[in-house]
Amino acid sequence: SFQECTGCLESLVNSFAFKGGASIENLILNLVSLDYQETLMAAAGEQAETQLASATSTPNGYILIVDGSIPALANSGYFVSGGRSGVARFRDAAKNAKAIVAVGTCASFGGLPMAKPNPTGAVPVSTLMKSLGISKPLINVSGCPPIPEVITGTILYYLAYGVPSLDSLSRPTRYYGEDVHDDCYREERMDSTERVLVFDDARARAGGCLINMGCKGPRTHNACTTIKW
Repeated sequence: SFQECTGCLESLVNSFAFKGGASIENLILNLVSLDYQETLMAAAGEQAETQLASATSTPNGYILIVDGSIPALANSGYFVSGGRSGVARFRDAAKNAKAIVAVGTCASFGGLPMAKPNPTGAVPVSTLMKSLGISKPLINVSGCPPIPEVITGTILYYLAYGVPSLDSLSRPTRYYGEDVHDDCYREERMDSTERVLVFDDARARAGGCLINMGCKGPRTHNACTTIKW
């Protein structure tokens, strides 16, 4: 975890078995070995740092899951943990990873920390990988936060089959291939006579289309209307 709000982890721990996903307890206790995660592990301080070093010591021995953006300047003073900068922590953790999964919009695209004026110099995982010369498979699971079953489903798919089909933004097409509009229950009311013009009017309460109210469904690619939240 780097510059983040813990929302992505909060989403993950609320995961339940649904359409190929896995409940968090089944995922951690039966399907994967979660060797390091600051918020979920019992260890702290030097014990946690020792565990991190041990977990990341085997070449191609683990999947590195990252949430949060990372300050690009190694010595900026922002995000220092265990006596190391975010850049150093990511570089060392990624060195022996077989693949990297960026969870959440901050890790995938920079998110809120990268918004102007971006005082920390935050960058997404992909940018830092490029600057550090790290060429590992990268899967972006974006969202603020992502749907929990999308997180677990992506992890389980990789474990079973390897890197899934990805779109131009390195997101799994399994979950980001369709836009929200196509499966929206309001889509059938997109006719101009049924579009909502004022929030909470009769058309809104009747399930009218929200396109005139700023809905970005036609250009939002996610599983919100299929897996739901």
